Amino acid sequence: MELKLDLHVHSERSPDGMMTIEEIAAMEKAKGLHGAAICDHDLALTDPPLFEDFLVIPGIEVSTQMGHLLGLFVTGLVDTRDFFRAVELIHGQGGLAVLAHPFEHSRDGARLASAVPLLDGIEVWNSRADRKIHDANALARSFAQVCRLRPFGGSDAHCPQEAGNGYTAVEADTLTLEAVKAALLEGNGRVSGRRSRAWYAARSQLVKRKKTGAKPLSYVKWAAFAAKCCAQDIFWRGD
Repeated sequence: MELKLDLHVHSERSPDGMMTIEEIAAMEKAKGLHGAAICDHDLALTDPPLFEDFLVIPGIEVSTQMGHLLGLFVTGLVDTRDFFRAVELIHGQGGLAVLAHPFEHSRDGARLASAVPLLDGIEVWNSRADRKIHDANALARSFAQVCRLRPFGGSDAHCPQEAGNGYTAVEADTLTLEAVKAALLEGNGRVSGRRSRAWYAARSQLVKRKKTGAKPLSYVKWAAFAAKCCAQDIFWRGD
């Protein structure tokens, strides 16, 4: 059967996340998806909850010197910011190491050369990735094809409205972690999605400021960022 999986979602456990895991499951399921990977910032989901007809994939998004790295099917600590050590820790737990939105900030693919042999895949669709570089997802897809990396897709949702805006469709016999992981490793996933509004990035940054007790100057900077995001939404002509 075909399963649609959002492989990059943030819960309220992330500083800039707004949704409980229960809300994520409800939102994604309402949009026709069958599962989601909870990839909070530098925080693994140690005890993924169980839902009827919806699979929660435990994960983490690790900040490294080579960019953000998703660890899928990971429930333990990944207590390092070194890319190579992070991959080692993810693989040590039987997880998949997937480079997240690799061209969100730079078009330079050469900088990733040493990472390629260690990766289980690359995120070729991220609904937030093209806010700064308009063809970031297209660059990621081309890079994956050239380097023969498995394609992964996710929404990178922080707000409820973003849930399900990116997913990977795979064929699997059952809706279980083992079956889904095996299907993803086959590398035949079909990635699809739609761009999230830039405003949602601003909204999640406001949440982060509130959670972390930011100083007044930080809110002034946020206002300028929010205005820029609104302008992007007004003038955006893509899908």
